[in-house]
Amino acid sequence: MTLITRRNALKLGLAGGAFALATPSQALVEIVVTGGNFTPLPIAIPDFASSDPAFGAEIAQIVRDNLKRSGLFVPLDPASLPIRVGDVTNEPDFAAWRAATVDALVMGSVERGAEVGSQVRVWDTQASAQVVGKSYKTDAQNYRRIAHIVSDAIYASLSGGTGYFDTRILYVAESGPKANRVKRLAIMDQDGFNVQYLSSGKALTLSPRLSPDGASVTFTSYEDGNPQVYVAGLGGASKKLINGAPMSFAPRYSPDGGTVVFSVSNGGTTNIYAAGAGGGNPTQLTSGAAIDTSPCYSPDGSRIVFESDRGGSPQLYIMGAGGGGAQRISYGEGSYSTPVWSPAGDLIAYTRQSGGQFHIGIMKPDGSGERILSSSGQVQEGPTWAPNSRVLGFFRDPGGDAGPSLHSIDIWGRNELNLKTESFASDPAWSPLRG
Repeated sequence: MTLITRRNALKLGLAGGAFALATPSQALVEIVVTGGNFTPLPIAIPDFASSDPAFGAEIAQIVRDNLKRSGLFVPLDPASLPIRVGDVTNEPDFAAWRAATVDALVMGSVERGAEVGSQVRVWDTQASAQVVGKSYKTDAQNYRRIAHIVSDAIYASLSGGTGYFDTRILYVAESGPKANRVKRLAIMDQDGFNVQYLSSGKALTLSPRLSPDGASVTFTSYEDGNPQVYVAGLGGASKKLINGAPMSFAPRYSPDGGTVVFSVSNGGTTNIYAAGAGGGNPTQLTSGAAIDTSPCYSPDGSRIVFESDRGGSPQLYIMGAGGGGAQRISYGEGSYSTPVWSPAGDLIAYTRQSGGQFHIGIMKPDGSGERILSSSGQVQEGPTWAPNSRVLGFFRDPGGDAGPSLHSIDIWGRNELNLKTESFASDPAWSPLRG
């Protein structure tokens, strides 16, 4: 259901109200989401006022596209609105907007010079009141960012959570036939624009992960013939994280960015290690004959969730960040892999194989509340969280020459989207919000 309310409370969660967040105290127009029974909120966004009308129209359209992709909003056709271009300096004619059955209204302006500057005001037309009013600036060379920043402000003011539009997605770009596919690191804005390629593709590259500040990346490369963990600044020269390991792989940064946790395979066993992001002697965190892999820190850095077959089949376990005391948390049918902790710390996403299908799911850190969000007979895996902990990215591979593609879905199992990329794409890693 969707409600336009006057209460300062917002429930966003799974069916039964398992999770809840509070809205900002100034919120008037609000969205209430319960499970999958939800109708997105209609929202009016006239073109942004600008000395360059085409530029104002372009920025407004990027905002509309962002909000539509979120699944929480339905931007109205600009041609159907009482006015075509917004007026950010004056109060709207609330009666006219109410007559057009508009409850949430965005007025914006934008100008491009040495910087791009924008003003935006969000209005509750039923209450004749402003929900939010702010000004923003960004680098003129990446002017699309101003639309993403504005989109985040609108999303936050009406949903009670943080946005995720001013972010990027790191992934493995794949091209060519499956038998001879070139794989190289790439990064793009969350809407598929501003693609940059970070590696040449001469060596097989897998499982890239961004640092918490978004400035560096760790990944697995076969540059030396065997899989090894590397670290690099975005677009900079890479270096091997540790020396002497026969095979190292599945890396991920700690929340403070100072440590990389990863797996090392040696003599038929695979265990989890941690090393400083700048290199140095690694610390072994697990031991034994099992295959322990895909480690991921909790947001506070105190725990690690990982995949292990120590119980006979791949399942999810949690241990302290220093190792030891591992406790199993997954007990469903089939096998579990690629766990990743949500930025909010309340959920863990994973891949599950059962019944001949691949599932993307979530559960609480104690293993309760398991929920399957997406199922497919095609290979799909590698979940990654958007920074607001409400949206997941993952990749799906139909096999053959079709090649993998990136997808997203929200934590209610709604609004599955294909994420735009220039080529085949796999192994996504969502960035934090950009500063």
